[in-house]
Amino acid sequence: MGMDSLIGGTIWDQYSDKVTQLMNNPQNMGEITQEQAEAMGTKLIVADFGAESCGDAVRLYWAVDTETEIIKEAKFKSFGCGTAIASSDTMVELCKGKTVSEAVKITNIDVEKAMRDKPDIPAVPPQKMHCSVMAYDVIKKAAAQYKGVDSESFETEYIVCECARVSLSTLKEVIRLNDLTTIEQITDYTKAGAFCKSCIRPGGHEAKDIYLVDLLADYEKEKIAKASAPGANVSFAQMTIVQRLKAVEKVIDDNIRQMLMMDGGNIEILDIKQNGTYFDLYIRYLGACSGCASSSTGTLFAIENILREKVDENIRVLPI
Repeated sequence: MGMDSLIGGTIWDQYSDKVTQLMNNPQNMGEITQEQAEAMGTKLIVADFGAESCGDAVRLYWAVDTETEIIKEAKFKSFGCGTAIASSDTMVELCKGKTVSEAVKITNIDVEKAMRDKPDIPAVPPQKMHCSVMAYDVIKKAAAQYKGVDSESFETEYIVCECARVSLSTLKEVIRLNDLTTIEQITDYTKAGAFCKSCIRPGGHEAKDIYLVDLLADYEKEKIAKASAPGANVSFAQMTIVQRLKAVEKVIDDNIRQMLMMDGGNIEILDIKQNGTYFDLYIRYLGACSGCASSSTGTLFAIENILREKVDENIRVLPI
């Protein structure tokens, strides 16, 4: 069974019961012969895919009804670790009864989620996520063979993180919209980099053309270029709602929050809405501030004055 058979203790606990059962007792392992396919009135498709990073490989058999394109039967052979066997077995089960066009939409995330015991607990450790990616890739190989096209034609975007299937365009948009500056933030927002980690920086088990560190570096250069460009200083009124909230949050963090926390209180920003020439900032007092008499007088005025001085003179602070 390869490396999975050596796993013990807490690492073994990271595998779902479904995975461990399928490792030792796969339900769809085997082959479909040409004679068997013909007896079912179907076309036999045999596709191979190997992962250079770990040496695992899988062979997928489909018996496809050419009139309906429905996959009437599916089998697999896996040459690799136990996780590869479990992933391939689950992938084959998901293919059965679907058309070829439907099957090619099955992702590695679908495979991994189908192996979970509980919806919110991953079925395998992060370093084993690539096994479900291999299962996804062999589906594309089989579909391409059936349709007589290149398997890459099923990819419409460049995928930076294969494990979580996160595209380059998605990552660029999320980084820019949320002003992300760290790998941890990217992972929190998109799951990219959460599994095998090869997409984070060079040196992982799989070489990439673009890494997450490259995207962060490009975004930092973009911000510097914008800041140094003529007319780069955007007024508060011209900012997007996200930019306004970030601007207010920064001033509160730098000038207000620490003072409130010294007295056992805090502040939460709820929303900011433009109301004519004014910007109404809705806040909620936390801790000791929520019951303090000055929260609607002295403290409120102090917060409002600082924000008017450092952000925009038309800000009004409204406690809720």
